Order: sequence, then C-alpha cells, then structure tokens
Amino acid sequence: MKSCWIRTENEKTILEFRDVPVPQPKPGELVVRVHATSLNRGELIVGSVMHGGPSKLGGTEASGVVHAVGEGMTAVKPGDRVMGRARGGFAEYALMDAHEAMPIPARLTWEQAAAGSATFLAAYDALFPYGQLKRGEWLLVTGASSGAGVASIQIGKVIGARVIGTSGSAEKLQKLKEIGLDVGIRTRGADFGERVKEVTGGKGANLVVNCVGGSLFPECMRALAYQGRLATVGYVDGVYRSEIDLGTLHANRYVVFGVSNSRLGPQGRAETVRGFVRDVLPAFADGRITPVIDRVFAFNELPAAKDYMESNAQVGKIVVRAPY
Repeated sequence: MKSCWIRTENEKTILEFRDVPVPQPKPGELVVRVHATSLNRGELIVGSVMHGGPSKLGGTEASGVVHAVGEGMTAVKPGDRVMGRARGGFAEYALMDAHEAMPIPARLTWEQAAAGSATFLAAYDALFPYGQLKRGEWLLVTGASSGAGVASIQIGKVIGARVIGTSGSAEKLQKLKEIGLDVGIRTRGADFGERVKEVTGGKGANLVVNCVGGSLFPECMRALAYQGRLATVGYVDGVYRSEIDLGTLHANRYVVFGVSNSRLGPQGRAETVRGFVRDVLPAFADGRITPVIDRVFAFNELPAAKDYMESNAQVGKIVVRAPY
C-alpha cells in the first residue's frame, strides 16, 4: 500500500513516500481503509514526544471504513464508518485500537470526521476531566487558531463558557468569532494578562488552554482567576521550560496540568474516548459543532501540506485525502 513516513535528517523532519504491506490487526485492533487523515503539528516537530524517533509512519488520526478486525472483536465490524486516533493515517490502510474507534455522525464528511479526533480529544481532556470548565466561566485560549485552539473554543461554547482567544492575526480572530469566540486579543507576545482581567471584570480566566508553549506560561498564570486552572497543550514556540511563581500558585490555589498521551495507557485513552462520545460527539451529530477545515490536500501533496502547516497560516485543521 502507499504510505508516507516521517523521518529526521539534520534536525529537520522530512516526509518520505514508501510502499509497505497492508497492516494486519491483532486482538483488540482493527484496520481502517482510510478516506481522510489530518496533520497534527506535534508529530512533525523534531524532538517532540509525538514524533517517536528517527523514522515512523505518519498520521495520528483517520476516518474511513473498517476493513478487518482482530480476533474476538464484536463491537466493530467490517464496513462500519469510523473516526479516531490511529497509527499510520498517512496511508491507504491504518491500524486503530478498538477503544479509539468512534462512529462517524451521518452529517459529517470524511474530511470533517478526519479533523474531529486527535485535537478534539486533547481539548476534551483540557476542558472536561482536568479543566472542569463550567457554564458561565471564562476560558482563555492562546494560539486560538490552531487545531487544538479551535476545538477548545467550540467545545467551550457547547459547555456554555465565555471564550477569549489570542492570535497575531486580525483576520484569524474574525474567523474565530464566526465560530463562537467572544473576545479576540490580537497579540503574539506575553502581554495579554491585563486585557483578560479587564474583559472579565478584574477576575481573570477560570481556565487557560495554552497552545503556544513556555514563552507564554508566566503570562497565562497572570491571566488566571482565583482557583484558576492552566492547561499546557502544545509547544509551537519550542520553549519547554518556564519559571513558576510558587507564591502566586500557592495563594491563589491554582491548578497547573499538561495534556499529553505519551504516557497515557490504553485504559486512560479508552476513558477519554468514552467521555468524548458521551459529552461531545452528540454536538457533532446535531450540528452544534462542525470541525473547522482550513485546507484539503491530495495525498501526494503531503509535503506541501506540511509546509503550509509550518507557515502558521491556517485556522483549524489541515486535511489530506486518501491515496486513491
């Protein structure tokens, strides 16, 4: 089958097309005939925990039709339409753990379904089980035009939160307002804390989802309300270290946490998927959430899709169609 691999060369990630055998499912796995996949920045960053070493089959999510199932599988059968986190989405066929497979709501296209898994599951973890976001609270999203940023805005609005987002582009902020962003702050720097306090009547944000990284961490802390929660989701700035004012953390009862699957086992992943299917997937089905797609590329245009992602021009997800 056709596939595309990510390898590291001279501190850069390079995409390489290869012909490889169709994967065979083990017990607890299924093979999906891929209709669409999408790009996730983490696996394209050298040194990222998602990158997975010097060479790996690319693609961490996919939508498609179940082609084959492992021994003993009964919940999913060949012919079912599924979406979810996958191993090797940049290919004609991808492996998916059974607990990752979610039914595709009828109203979604293959491309929308492919854009509705990895970043939405990360946003779900940040907002629901860890962030405990509630109706009427203030949510701040930095790097709001990213895939995880857009998903956080959309889920936040379903919860009933008021959402503030940062971006260096006025055009991007306008697009984000069309999907529910309440307040846009145009900035690329660590200078938004006072504006957040102003917007929230001096209180600050109840939950901050930091999609940028360490360069904004101290300012995210300054933007928090009393008993605020701060989620770190990404490191597009490449800054992995930051100082914490322990006095402020202590006095204000802040909760600081990260959202990553690098050490999350099958049970934890399954728990997230079950919660997502219960709490968010119905909003996909009834139209309250439609995954935002910036551009769709053909499979042989994957290198161009990677370049486009690295240009930081997109709002939402970059999707790639299957190679047939």
